[in-house]
Formats: sequence, structure tokens, C-alpha cells
Amino acid sequence: MSERERELHRRRRRRRRGKRRRRRMGAGDILFASFQVFLGILLIGCMVIFYQKFGVRIVELYQEAKAKVEASDESVFWSSQTTLVYDDSDNVIQTLKGDKDVYYLKSAEIPDYVKQAFVSIEDKRFYKHKGFDMKAIFRAVVSLVRKQAITQGGSTITQQLSRNIFLSHTVRWERKVEEIFIAMQLEKKYSKEQILEYYINNIYYSNGYYGIEAASRGYFGKSVSELDLSQIALLCAIPNSPGRYDPRTNLSETLKRRDRILDEMEEDGVIDSATCQSAKAEDIVLADTKTENVSNYMQSFATNCAVKELMKLQGFTFQYEFSSDAQRATYDEEYAQVYEECHNLLVTGGYRVYTSLNEQKQEVLQQAVDETLIDFVNHGTDGVYAMQGAAACIDNATGKVVAVVGGRSQDDVTSSLNRAYQSSRQPGSTIKPLVVYAPALEGSYTADTVIDDHKFEGGPENAGGVYYGNVTLRRAVEKSLNTVAWQVFEKVGVENGLKRLYEMEFAKIVDADKQLSTSLGGLTKGTNVVEMASGYATLANGGQFRTPTCIVKITDAFDNLLVDNTGAETTQVYTDSAARAMTNILEGGMKSGTGSRLSLNDMPSAGKTGTTNDNKDGWFVGYTAYYTTAVWAGCDQVRALNGLSGSSYPGTIWNQFMETIHQGLEKKQLND
Repeated sequence: MSERERELHRRRRRRRRGKRRRRRMGAGDILFASFQVFLGILLIGCMVIFYQKFGVRIVELYQEAKAKVEASDESVFWSSQTTLVYDDSDNVIQTLKGDKDVYYLKSAEIPDYVKQAFVSIEDKRFYKHKGFDMKAIFRAVVSLVRKQAITQGGSTITQQLSRNIFLSHTVRWERKVEEIFIAMQLEKKYSKEQILEYYINNIYYSNGYYGIEAASRGYFGKSVSELDLSQIALLCAIPNSPGRYDPRTNLSETLKRRDRILDEMEEDGVIDSATCQSAKAEDIVLADTKTENVSNYMQSFATNCAVKELMKLQGFTFQYEFSSDAQRATYDEEYAQVYEECHNLLVTGGYRVYTSLNEQKQEVLQQAVDETLIDFVNHGTDGVYAMQGAAACIDNATGKVVAVVGGRSQDDVTSSLNRAYQSSRQPGSTIKPLVVYAPALEGSYTADTVIDDHKFEGGPENAGGVYYGNVTLRRAVEKSLNTVAWQVFEKVGVENGLKRLYEMEFAKIVDADKQLSTSLGGLTKGTNVVEMASGYATLANGGQFRTPTCIVKITDAFDNLLVDNTGAETTQVYTDSAARAMTNILEGGMKSGTGSRLSLNDMPSAGKTGTTNDNKDGWFVGYTAYYTTAVWAGCDQVRALNGLSGSSYPGTIWNQFMETIHQGLEKKQLND
């Protein structure tokens, strides 16, 4: 038999055996086969039902995740950041924040130990997976079964970032699915270094600190770049469970997790055994939570100035002169809206605000106010001292505010009112040099021009009812003669005088001020010490006005320059010759006029007193070649005060402060 015939024979035998087996299949076999078919149909049905119920939603979640990541850029991960305000020596005097304390660090600024610690403890396969790690989930499940506790997390660093930035914290299956999808999309769009940077800057470290830098400053009082390995590991222990591992309330638990992180780092070859043991042995000392006793008047003024700078960046145009009440009302409404927006931006934008404010001068000015008014112990209904004072000092070299006091110190009462710029009062005779005499000196008037000081119908009275007849303009200023100021203002022109206040950014001049009584300080809505100091600093600066701000510069969190006021713009409000002549006259007033007892011991000075009707407000504004300072004293609830005048309490505050800050300075003549 040939080979082919043998093969055909074998095939026929196999077919016959198959037929015999099929003939022998019983009812049980048929039932089993039917059950298999049923299971198959059931499985297919379940899959159809699952898809109908979950599949469509899963596809939607994938599309949503993809859209979220595609629409994202780096700014999504920057979140709200803490703004820092510095004094003139780059000391932090204020932190401004929303509901989070955040200082963003770029990847290059984050110490390697921080990155290595998080990878070792949170996601060992971080540099290998694509956002979702099945092995990590399997290890977490095995650990749960073996130890009856979760000792290893299943979520990757990328998943945690997805959850923190893009998702709510509701526990639903959709969130977990979308978390995975987002993580996978993030891995496609961003590098591993970027993802780690975003993660480290956005996780929560308890006590309001978000990101490693905020935690470092909060717990150790210094930047994370200054921390050692043990301190870094302690911070990296917190985010796993911020409540449980809060070092301020549960340091022992935090230290246990710190040690575990160090062990993991050793196991991963990041550190050796000796380094690990040394870090474990280190005692952890947390920084004191007490804040520095920095004047809240400095802080609120710096905030106000910074907000205005941001308003300028937003394109807002400040306005001081209005054609109608309706125009002013529209402006005020827009101002309030933009101010609020920029204030919110300031406290969440992570800015670095550098100011001209000097803490030593601030302390001296506050002390002068407090000591001079110490005998006034009565309180208002709000518990705040009834008798108050405010003062501002400007550096004539820069035009910047270096000290600002908005009221008396009072530990037992919290008041947000900063009278230095928020409280406007009538300035009395201190306004005369600005709206009357300096403009007059630009025209035909000189210091020796003679004017008849006399009482006339419709005019004002002099203090004490005394009139001197023919007097020089210089003598009229020194004696603060009201009738002369009124007459000169009428000749100069009300509009001409008020124009100077508009140019010097006096914010509350209204149509009702367009009258001769303005020459005596009768401003309807008043002014404040910052504006008055700026006006006199303009005289000291040859008639050139500079906006009275304390902002030197503002940068963003990454040191990009946004505002630069180092070379402040100037406006020529008075001619140089008029400003010099006015300074010369005011200097004479410190020798033989109303301010004669207030002159400084060894520094030439110029100044002017101001007292409103019935002694409700007292002012003194004066300057040297170095500084200009304005002081006001009075009651928040306006009332007459016996003994209050420009040369009394305000003058005393001015003299005490200016004597102190000029100690050690070279004697310098005015108008040099």
C-alpha cells in the first residue's frame, strides 16, 4: 500500500470514530453545551449593557480629559501665589495672599533632594510609566491584602497632579477614570521635569501652605534652598496626609514618615547609609509662628500704592479734574471696580513689591505721634482714641514716601483706617503756599511786594482779629495773614491756583472749591498728609512734582520686571524760580514766623503751620534739603479742641521726628 493510500485510510478511520462519539453524546453533554452558549450570550449582553451604561460615559470622560489638558498651559499650574512686600532694605514687611500661601519655584530652583524624596516615596516608577502604573496598583492591592492596611499608594505623581489641578475631590468612579485619562494626556503634553515641578508646587503641606517653598518658609522660616536633607524629608512627609503629618500638632508622626522617606531614598540609591542615619538623627526645630511687629500703616499704604501701579498696568487712567458731578460719579464707579480687581490680583498674583519704606524712620515717626498725644486718653464709641494724628515723610532726593503713620498705636483695638491717605481734612493755612503764593511768585509778585492787610466786606478775618496794614508778601506768609492770602488769590485766579492741585494729584478737589475761601484751606472734601507732603516736596524739588508713592519696582514671581519707578516721571507744576522764592519765604517763617519755635537745631528748614476754624484741625508741613514731612492732628469725629494749632501738637511731632532722622547728616542749605 502506497503512502497516499495509507493516509486516506487513516482519515476515514478518524471520521468513523468522530461519528461514533457524536452518536454516544448524552443529554448532559447537550445541557452543558447549551449552558456554554447561554453564558456566551449573557456575557455579550452584559457587555452591551455595560457599554450602554458606562461605555458612553467613559468615552465622554476621555474626551473631557483630552480637552482639559489640550486647553491647559503652564499658568494653570501656577495657581494663586503669595505676594511679598519689601522695605527699602529688602526685608519682607508684608505677605499678601488669598486662601493659599504659595511661592512658585521653577524646576531648576527646586533642590534635587526634594524631587528624589517624592519620587522615592510616592512614585518609584515615575520616570518609566506614562501617567498610569498598573504595577503600582497591583503592589498597593497586595500590600492591602498582606498587611490589612494601605502602605503603598496606587496613584502616580501625574495622577495626583491631575486630581489636584483639574478635578474635584468627590469620590466617584468617574473621577478616578478621568484622573487616569488626564494623567495620560499630561504625560503626552508635558515633560517629566515639568510634571514634577507642577506637582511639588501645588500639593498641600498643611497650615495653609501650598508648595514646597511656602512650607519651607512657614515651618523653618527660610527658603527651601537653605534646608538640609532631614528638613527636606520632613516637608516631603506632610502631603501624604496633611492632617496626620502636621509637624506643628503631630511632629512624632511626621518624623516617622520622614524616616521612612529617608529609608526609601537609601533603597533607591539616592543617598548612602551614613547620610540616611545622619539625617534621621537630626533634631527638627520648627520656626516660631509669631510674625514681626511691622506697622500696619506701612503695610496698608504699600498695598494701596501697589494696587494703583497694577491699575496703571491694566490701562486705567487716573483723573483729578472733572467737568461735572456726573463725570466724577462715573469715574469713581470705574475706579472702585478696577481697584477691587487689581487688589484681588495683587494678593493672588505672586508679585514681589519693592518699596522705599524705611522701618527705622517709621518707628521714629510713630513714636513721635504717640508720645506727643499721650495725654489724650479719651476714646470714641468704637474704642479708638478720640484724639488722633497722621504723618507722612518723603525723601526729597527720590520723591518716594519713606514713612507713613495713619494713627496712634493702640494694642487693644484693631482699626483698619490709615488716616495718612484715607482720611481727608481741611488743611488750613498750609494750603496757602501751594495755591496762592507760589503761583503768585510766577507772576508779578515777589517776596517784597506790599499788600494792604485790612478787614474788608465779604473777606476773612485774621487770627486774633489783628491787622497790620501794608506788609510785604514775605511778612504776610510768616504771620499767616488771611486777608492778604485772599486778595492775592483773587489776583492770581482761582482756576490758576486749583490747577496746581490737579497737577499734584490732589484727589478730592470739587467744583465747590472754585471759590476764594480755598485760599484759606476751605477745601470741601479736604486733603491728607501724603498729598500735602507731596505738595511741599514739589517746592523743595524746584517745582517738579513726583507722584507720592512708595513703590520702587514690582516684579512677578519669576523676577520679570513689571513696574520700574526708579526714575520717576516729573511734572513741572511751578517754575524753578517761584519754587525757590517760596522756599526762601517759608525758611524765614521758621525763624521769625508762626513756625519759629520748630526750627531744627543744625539743619536749615522751611515750613508752614495750619489751623482750621475753631481749632478742629492742626497741621504742620515742612522740609529740609533731605526730607519733607506733613503732620495732622485732630479728632476723627470733628470737634473743636482747646490748645490745638499747627505749631502745637503737629509742630511738636514734626520737630521731634525731623530732629531724629537728620542726626548725622551733613548740614545742607535749602535751594543749593
